[in-house]
Amino acid sequence: MDHDRLFAIALEAANSSYSPYSKFRVGAALLCADGTVFSGANVENRSFGLTVCAERSAVSAAVSAGKRDFLGIVVATPDADYPVSPCGACRQVLSEFLASAAPVVFGCSAANRVVTTMGELLPNDALHELKERR
Repeated sequence: MDHDRLFAIALEAANSSYSPYSKFRVGAALLCADGTVFSGANVENRSFGLTVCAERSAVSAAVSAGKRDFLGIVVATPDADYPVSPCGACRQVLSEFLASAAPVVFGCSAANRVVTTMGELLPNDALHELKERR
């Protein structure tokens, strides 16, 4: 997975963010098994519970296009001073589609990012355990 290329795509997606309340842009680049990349941006709502995160936006775009097999995701948070990891809701949605060993990269800049895995972000995920039993 080319982290640099995907980070650039995620950063570009963050520029499309609709974040008038928090002023906190987030972009995501989701890599499909066939090499296709889907990007997403956070879309806020004055009712924060209705806000759609960039990660879930990218997953929704990919699934809407018929994609279900993903290799990893990169998340860019250019307005942060440090790498901000995906929220709990995003971790749950990502775990639906990413293998435990799939890379998850998040950062505020290309030089300041964390490389981890889905399994490290959401350990002891019963969904992955159930899939492995089949």
